Amino acid sequence: MKILVLCTGNSCRSQMAHGFLNHFNNEMEVYSAGVHPAYRVQPETIEVMAEKGIDISAHTPEHVYDYLKETFDYVITVCDHANETCPIFSGEVKHRLHMPFPDPIHARGGIKKRLAVYREIRDMIEEKFYAFYKEEIEPEL
Repeated sequence: MKILVLCTGNSCRSQMAHGFLNHFNNEMEVYSAGVHPAYRVQPETIEVMAEKGIDISAHTPEHVYDYLKETFDYVITVCDHANETCPIFSGEVKHRLHMPFPDPIHARGGIKKRLAVYREIRDMIEEKFYAFYKEEIEPEL
């Protein structure tokens, strides 16, 4: 099973989904990328994923163009911008899904308030991707 998760910057939401999918089943090939990748994964993203026992500290934002010629079982966009601006894949994509989530990077306030927003989005992503994994992926494995 080969999955690509896309968002705009590949610094928050897609990295969380990537981490969770690897956590659910580390034998899958999971990648994440952005249509306009950031220069780093947000530290808050790394911190809140570590709270779940998932280490994404070595992840780096990637550009979707690096994956356009590859074949995927699933390409999943997790933000509206990536869904609207995603380029055409020349490789085969069996299933394309759109599962949008709010962007935690827009959280304001002190670190406690920002982390609370990141946790809320993380938990939404975990719930939605776990349901996706159990309903769509696990039966195919």
